[in-house]
Amino acid sequence: MKITAAITGVAAYVPEYVLNNEELEQSVDTTNEWIVTRCGVSERRILKDKDKASAFMAAEAATKLLVKKNISPLDIELIIVATVTPDYQYPATANIVADMIGAKNAWGFDLQAACSSFLSAVHTASKFIEAGTHKKVLVIGSDKMSSVVDYSCRKTSILFGDAAGAILLEPSTDETGIIDARLYADGSGAKQLYQPGGGSMMPASLDSVVNKQHFIHMDGQSVFKFAVVKMADVAEEMMIRNNLTADDVAFLTPHQANKRIIEATANRMGVTMDKVMMNIHKYGNTTSATIPLCLAEWENQLKKGDNVILTTFGAGFTWGGIYVKWSY
Repeated sequence: MKITAAITGVAAYVPEYVLNNEELEQSVDTTNEWIVTRCGVSERRILKDKDKASAFMAAEAATKLLVKKNISPLDIELIIVATVTPDYQYPATANIVADMIGAKNAWGFDLQAACSSFLSAVHTASKFIEAGTHKKVLVIGSDKMSSVVDYSCRKTSILFGDAAGAILLEPSTDETGIIDARLYADGSGAKQLYQPGGGSMMPASLDSVVNKQHFIHMDGQSVFKFAVVKMADVAEEMMIRNNLTADDVAFLTPHQANKRIIEATANRMGVTMDKVMMNIHKYGNTTSATIPLCLAEWENQLKKGDNVILTTFGAGFTWGGIYVKWSY
């Protein structure tokens, strides 16, 4: 009997503070109309507390999920945190989260593939379920992007927000769950979207801080051109590989990087926008949290057996798609 990894629960956390476009107009040379037209963002959430970071948001989302599912944290066997903004270089944010939520029987690790981190983590976690070695795995996407955004930069300050989203993966034998996945990477695009400082290539120094090397650096036009093609390519590939028509797809759940990229992906699939999970206008690009945040918001509209395509694109370059048959 074939075992698949089923998503059996979702939950999310967003900070209270709302940074809207009108506030950004006061600090950078931009307008609400320009931001909405270019990327589709009206506001984003910011974690203002300097004593809290990605682990805090991840733990909040995970705790909400465990309470909703009435599951003891002691039953969780593995925690994978997808993040590009870990609390520390080490230890892993996943270890901190496990301690915060009381998951004393779990081991864990962080996974970093930029905005594709969450899908990479889901694909990785599914293998532990399919192998029969684990029965309850938490996958959490959490990023405090405000910690690496230069709010004097017009290109990046408008895009990103803070949030976390968590899913629970459990074994299924009813032909629902994660059916297919394809993940890709192309390192030739590494310096078109990256954080120069903080790694072994450029350790923190007075010069690196003064020169703003610990913030996001992005060639927006190049990233957009690559993303709009690759995210649509892999979404269409998921349909072709699994003999799905647009009518068969209940929902497209795309990474929330840019409204125009999302629309291009839906158009390539032949999927109407009423089938697209899109909340970029409320939260911006929350990196590893965008897809689970969407799943949490649309959870009540999902039905068992629904065909859902998850697709993403991120720095690296990384991109990928996962085909899920919804399990509840």
